[in-house]
Amino acid sequence: MRVDLRLYAIVDPETSGGHDLADLARRLAAGGAMLVQLRDKLSETRVMITRARAIKAALGAVPLLINDRVDVALAAGCDGVHVGQQDMAAEDVRRLLGPGAIIGLSIKTAAQAAAAPLDLIDYAGIGGVYGTTSKQNTSKPIGPAGLKRIVEELHRRSPGFPTCGIAGINASNAAEVIAAGADGISVISALSLAPDPQAAARGMRKIVDAALVKRSRA
Repeated sequence: MRVDLRLYAIVDPETSGGHDLADLARRLAAGGAMLVQLRDKLSETRVMITRARAIKAALGAVPLLINDRVDVALAAGCDGVHVGQQDMAAEDVRRLLGPGAIIGLSIKTAAQAAAAPLDLIDYAGIGGVYGTTSKQNTSKPIGPAGLKRIVEELHRRSPGFPTCGIAGINASNAAEVIAAGADGISVISALSLAPDPQAAARGMRKIVDAALVKRSRA
């Protein structure tokens, strides 16, 4: 499934800016987010499922993915999952969710890009590109240059394979993420903690769309 990664919003109860997550997701989608992920590392499973159903209902046609938790995605009728290198293998995720689900995989190195099962996943989330306080990350940021190397390795294997940059991305650096080769940006704090999340999403989409046009003309 071809997925639109231009603005990929992540909502997290730990970084919600005091917003109800379903309302926050609705506002981000109204501002131009094309994909939303629920990342919840703390809640009980039943709470996560209830929360995911509420967000899914608020989003309408915008796809909702769940971070890590295939069981929650299944129970809540979500559109797919995003998994890390230490989570359930993509082969098992695909077997459980079926061919129509969206599956994303975190990739931090060119070696991981070389080994990724591109026939089983729909996009790669590459990073962390920059430093972030939104999650525990022991790896050094890869920067735009590291992002570019990983995109090139993925495209060597599968031309045009969809990618987005992850971590520490905001209005000041989003354009350089796109210039480095990514198809979009994955954002938490710069949207959720903004005074007006919908306006922040709208501004980020404008930056990404302009950067994509500029890259296509280069």
